[in-house]
Amino acid sequence: AWSIERPPGDTAGCTFCHTSSEERCSTCHQRHQFDPAVARRSEQCKACHWGKDHRDWEAYDISIHGVVYQVNKWNPQEFDFSKKLADADYVGPTCQYCHLRGGHHNVQRLSTVYTSMGMSNADRGAPLWKEKRETWVSVCDDCHSPRFARENLQAMDEACKDAGLKYTETFKVAENLMLDGMGEPMPKDLAPDWSGQHIWSLKIGAYHDGPKYGGAQGESGEFRMSNCSDIERICFESVGYWMTYIMKGMAHGSWNDATYCDGSFGMDRWLVKAKAASEQARRFTALEKKTGINWVPSEFWRKGDYLEQLTGTRIVKEFPGKTIFDLCPEPGWLDTHHAPAEEVESLE
Repeated sequence: AWSIERPPGDTAGCTFCHTSSEERCSTCHQRHQFDPAVARRSEQCKACHWGKDHRDWEAYDISIHGVVYQVNKWNPQEFDFSKKLADADYVGPTCQYCHLRGGHHNVQRLSTVYTSMGMSNADRGAPLWKEKRETWVSVCDDCHSPRFARENLQAMDEACKDAGLKYTETFKVAENLMLDGMGEPMPKDLAPDWSGQHIWSLKIGAYHDGPKYGGAQGESGEFRMSNCSDIERICFESVGYWMTYIMKGMAHGSWNDATYCDGSFGMDRWLVKAKAASEQARRFTALEKKTGINWVPSEFWRKGDYLEQLTGTRIVKEFPGKTIFDLCPEPGWLDTHHAPAEEVESLE
């Protein structure tokens, strides 16, 4: 949602993939080369499944599996793409071999606990996820032992837990700054977020609640990519990019991606940046208070040519008193305030 608020020119990549893959076979089965042997190659997934917030291709490509594929893919004895996936006996896994196992088209069926591309603080060992985890192991044991698969799954769990600690601490630094009235700028000083609200962008329903965050009881803030304070953007990138790198890297066997390439090391750095931004804001506030300076946010936070193009500004202008949630054709279809029902049930 923090992407689709933006003008069409900003989101060409988003809309191309998210519309084509859901509507057309020719996204993967190329229109002028409708050949299953082509669609079975890992590169076929590359056009969409890469980038900062869904780093699948990069994680696979630099993993040992990806290296095995890249150096052997021209040898039909090692990778015979003329065979159906159900009959494939590749020397290493492709994206399709694992995720489209047997030739079905439900990619997430053979994934682990996805939880919003790794960004959620979920207990991946909870009974809720048992079936998905066992299915994940059943794919790996085509080539590895079940014990090896479970050990790697546990390694991913531990990496995600560590990332979750950094995630919550980074958010807490920003939250304390906002609650102490030192966030620059504050929600009230900004143009509305993509939903048409003026609620703190990190005030997500599962973590915070109450009017002190800018909204009524039960209302949720929405992530901002633009027109937010530096510390809020740092928090967004920490969970939206680096935490995703960790989950994707560990899931695909790309230890380097999970660690060095802005994975765990990146989260370390962004936690330091959040703390530094908080310290600077507190020093400025102390100096302003001592010298009697009354800081007023600049007008560009409220309006500007670019901000006029965002959905939140348009909603406020065209539908006063409404938010995007009020305008949804079916109540709840865009509701980000609650966890999935089965997850809530499991936690209770």
